[in-house]
Amino acid sequence: MPGLEPDAAPEGEPDGVRRTVRCGLCGRPLTGAGSRRTGLGPACDAKLHPAGPDIPVRRREPEQDTLPGM
Repeated sequence: MPGLEPDAAPEGEPDGVRRTVRCGLCGRPLTGAGSRRTGLGPACDAKLHPAGPDIPVRRREPEQDTLPGM
């Protein structure tokens, strides 16, 4: 994926220094672990994977005759 770079420090750089991972869509630096893992920032991820519509579902009991003996 574009924008993903390894977290390990390359040769010649001190240990513990993480390379900058940039968003594959907009190029901004990623800071969160989940964003670094997917390669997309939260705003770009929301653009590519929008939340589904919030449609309430009404459930009702069907009208039935009572059972004999009850």
